Amino acid sequence: MYIRVFLTTIIFSTLYCSSSSQPVNYSELFGDDWKKAEVFEKENRGWMDSVLTRNHISYPVAVAIIFPELVRYSALKDKMEIGLLKTLYVNLGEEYADFSIGVFQMKPSFAETIRDESTAYLGRQAGIIFKSSSDYDNIKDFRKSIIKDLEDPESQVIYLITFIKICKKKFNLNRLDEINLIKFLATAYNFGIDKTALEIVRMTDKKFFNTKLLKTENYSYADVSLFWYKHYISEIRSH
Repeated sequence: MYIRVFLTTIIFSTLYCSSSSQPVNYSELFGDDWKKAEVFEKENRGWMDSVLTRNHISYPVAVAIIFPELVRYSALKDKMEIGLLKTLYVNLGEEYADFSIGVFQMKPSFAETIRDESTAYLGRQAGIIFKSSSDYDNIKDFRKSIIKDLEDPESQVIYLITFIKICKKKFNLNRLDEINLIKFLATAYNFGIDKTALEIVRMTDKKFFNTKLLKTENYSYADVSLFWYKHYISEIRSH
């Protein structure tokens, strides 16, 4: 246990001291899509803050993790037809159709992983219990339940809460300040939690995020998250 804590500390303390990328004004870069994401956050702040507080999760940390996806959802929601993809997923599984759904742009594979790992890392004491595929008579019904969850923002927040709790326990994140916690969690959200802590940290400054259907310039997902977080904190302190 002590060796694990020591190694985790070394990973975070050395790699997060690396130089950050040049500052980008993401609100100007993403324009109307950023503004639409901000409108969604402000209109839904009340209930989201309430749910996150009940589960002992920092509101700005949680929202920073998913804010880039709110921007991406605003950019793509009128340009994608996911009806066929839903049908493929329900009938054939995530190997054949793994696509982003809902305002937080969660994929079926993400939801399946959260359901599986919540049992391993959280148990029942967390107060969040998901049904597993074995609880359904038909695997298609299990997949339909995943789709239903991901189309509902309130259910997506529960997945987000569970994701954060799993990561904190799995990767021993309790000693990180909010900035480095966001950098890690945002990267893990975008990159996957089936990786090691070292692999996730090494991906922090990599540029894979964009809001276009066609290939375009990419940005660091964690940088976009931190940009929103810093402006949110500045706004709160100014009031």
